[in-house]
Amino acid sequence: MTAVRIAADRMMPTRLFSKEPTLMPMIDVYATAGTFADKHQLAVDLASTVMAIEQVPNIPMFRQNTAGFVHELPAGDLSNVDGDTNYVRVQVLTNAGALDREKQLAVVQQLTDLVAAAAGDPTLVNRTWVLLTEAVAGGWGLSGHANTNDELVTAARAQIGALQAAAAASKAE
Repeated sequence: MTAVRIAADRMMPTRLFSKEPTLMPMIDVYATAGTFADKHQLAVDLASTVMAIEQVPNIPMFRQNTAGFVHELPAGDLSNVDGDTNYVRVQVLTNAGALDREKQLAVVQQLTDLVAAAAGDPTLVNRTWVLLTEAVAGGWGLSGHANTNDELVTAARAQIGALQAAAAASKAE
């Protein structure tokens, strides 16, 4: 397993052990069908970018539960008041308090740039809306359980411990 081979100090940032919440974001992109040539790569890039900005540990729990979803809308299903249909809406769901102001600015800028690049249309930066939304405590379901921030932090700590133990065992061999 590649994650086991990551240096322990990279797997355990001090943020995980603080009271500051660290959870997995979900990113939804809505655009008219045909806007993006490679929707899968856009979803991967969006998820990777938000995970990096949030600075969560690079462990399976976060890698497997930070996700991007690209929703294609039929022509005519999106419009502003003037009738323009060439807009993109990005909605990022995080736990409450996950993004301080600096991270909010980074998420909006970087996701806007990713969307425009994926569409091959640099002018799309002026027609991309990014909404930052926060889930309430207990409002993050994972493995069939509505988790609080503290429960997710506990689960992440447990996974980091298991990865460190596996890494130590493989070194001892």
